[in-house]
Amino acid sequence: MARARTPRSAPARRAPWRRRIVLSVQILIGLAVLAFGALVIAVYVAKSQLPSFEELKSSPNGQMIRVHAADGTVIVSMGPSYGEWLPYDSIPRVMREATVAVEDRRFYSHPGVDPIGMVRSLRVNLERGRRVQGASTITQQLARNVFLNNQKKFGRKFREAILALALERKFSKEQVLELYLNKVYYGGGAYGIDAASRKFFGHGANTLNLAEAAVIAGLVKAPSNYSPTADAQAAVGRAGVVLDAMVRADAITPEQAREADPEALRLAPEPKQNSARYFTDWALPQLDTLIDETQAPLDVWTTLDLGMQRAADAAIRANAPEGAQGALVSLDRDGAVKAMVGGKDYVSSIYNRATQAQRQPGSAFKLFVYLAALEAGHKPEDQVVDEPVTIDGWSPRNDSRRNSGPVTLRTAFAFSLNTIAAKLGQEVGFTTVADMARRFGITTPINTHPSMVLGTSDVRLIDMTRAFASVAAKGVAVTPYGITRVTANGQTIYTHEVDRSHVLVAPYVAAEMTDLLQTAVNTGTGRAAQIGRPVAGKTGTTTSSKDGWFLGFSSGLTTGVWMGRDDARPIAGLHGGTAPARAFAAFMKPATANRPIEQFETQVTLPEWQLEPDEESYYGQPDNGGAMVDEDGNPVPVAPRDDQQQQDEQSIRPQDSAPQQLDDLIDRVTGRDAPPARDDRRDDRRDDRRDPNAPRPPSARDGTAGRQPLQRPYQDDRPTQ
Repeated sequence: MARARTPRSAPARRAPWRRRIVLSVQILIGLAVLAFGALVIAVYVAKSQLPSFEELKSSPNGQMIRVHAADGTVIVSMGPSYGEWLPYDSIPRVMREATVAVEDRRFYSHPGVDPIGMVRSLRVNLERGRRVQGASTITQQLARNVFLNNQKKFGRKFREAILALALERKFSKEQVLELYLNKVYYGGGAYGIDAASRKFFGHGANTLNLAEAAVIAGLVKAPSNYSPTADAQAAVGRAGVVLDAMVRADAITPEQAREADPEALRLAPEPKQNSARYFTDWALPQLDTLIDETQAPLDVWTTLDLGMQRAADAAIRANAPEGAQGALVSLDRDGAVKAMVGGKDYVSSIYNRATQAQRQPGSAFKLFVYLAALEAGHKPEDQVVDEPVTIDGWSPRNDSRRNSGPVTLRTAFAFSLNTIAAKLGQEVGFTTVADMARRFGITTPINTHPSMVLGTSDVRLIDMTRAFASVAAKGVAVTPYGITRVTANGQTIYTHEVDRSHVLVAPYVAAEMTDLLQTAVNTGTGRAAQIGRPVAGKTGTTTSSKDGWFLGFSSGLTTGVWMGRDDARPIAGLHGGTAPARAFAAFMKPATANRPIEQFETQVTLPEWQLEPDEESYYGQPDNGGAMVDEDGNPVPVAPRDDQQQQDEQSIRPQDSAPQQLDDLIDRVTGRDAPPARDDRRDDRRDDRRDPNAPRPPSARDGTAGRQPLQRPYQDDRPTQ
């Protein structure tokens, strides 16, 4: 019986997991082919869009700005600096080899990106747990510096790689290295090896030796950290790393590395920074609002007068008390800043106290009080009673600790009587005074406490100088400016235009204010500011002599001076009528020497001869009310004085000595040999002042006599001279 035949078994089916692996590999290969194809296409598209070699040589890496003084002299060059372009064959071999050794050892063998370097960088970073090593080739760095930015984003790295591959498809290795060495940033504003060599070693890059080349090559990784001028030891240490890399790359021998000795290098001296940098630091940021050009090199022509700047610097250095800082701003009649000093030494402190510091102005703020009073209808000859006054619990007092009875506004301003300023502020309204200050350009917050009339709100020196300049301009607004024109590639792209259309107060108000200001200089608290020609100005001294101010104008030039400590601590002997006024005079004498003498519209009128001036007039005491207000300008409670205390205050100084001193002073001012005989009218008025019950003159504005209207039509009713 035959055996049944066993059927042949069917071929074993391939396991499902094997099929998935094969399919995945096929998909990956397909994707890789597509990615490679896309990469090739992207590289060749990028290559077709790249500039030519000559175009890349001429393209800038940043915007260079040259700042000129009024006479055309270059004050400072800002932004990147470029040296001579060195062709590949003119670049010293040690410079080329040092750069390749430390930045990209496989530069001559990779196609623009270095896969081996990427793997090595990834391994090192994983071992350290943080990013400590990069993998960018020289070609990638060139692509980033020329076409991209330094943001660490994946998209940027991908574009960087595409551009690097394209660069190496279009240019030779020698051309890529030539572009890199002439365009990479080496710190200190220097782009390219020639600019770096001139900055750090004082000579061109074509004569670099091994040690110098090692220092420069080491800067690329972190220019600010390894700059020889910032940290010489760090630069030397980094140069040692470069030399070791060159030894490992067989570019030099160990003996040559030892003989290089970067520590023995002598650096080129840094150019000295002077006070003109305070001006450029203030003026240049304004370019952002004046022009749109951000690429082409710029020439910025400014208002700065170098002669005046030197005089201003010398005046502050010579007169600022030891331990104190000083600042000065001088404006021409159209607002042009002719000089600006923000401190005694720019190198030790770049803080610009002329434009940034906010300090209390003391009695210099009375400018706005009297402007408001004059606009409201007062005249310099109007009489106001100097007497004790209390406003909302605040009782200001004069620095002489006495009151003089009826006085003219001219006299009150010349001798900075605080009670009169307080009464005027109350009369016109403290908000009105604050509005007047803002109208004249004060940009800082102004409180409206009664004590504000004595300068308890912080202000900036440039704003106060602007306000005085607007008075000198007959009430027309003056806006400080420092840039006259800007040129790019020889074409003018900006020209400053002066706006004289904004009238702040009527001309007669400005003229009357000038009347008061020149009296303060001739016979009041600002006598130290006299320069042998008409001057109008005002002092300011704050509590405990923390700040001293003098602001004034003459011959079309307005100058403001501030002195004090940055920590606002008191300075013995600092008062507006002393060091600041002397600095004003020391600057204004040479600054106005070549200007014609200009007389003011109002002639100097002396104050009442028999009035004893404030203490500040003789001794320079604080003129913002002493300790009668706190730092915020709030009133400090003052215990009421009894009759005995008032008598004691009257006896602090001999009653006869001050009038005699003032008589002698006026004799000197007017050139008289002896004071004129006192007529009966003046003697009567003195008697009236001694007798509090005597009738007061009809024009007295003391709150008890009938008030005259404060507002009047806009017209100049002064007699024609």
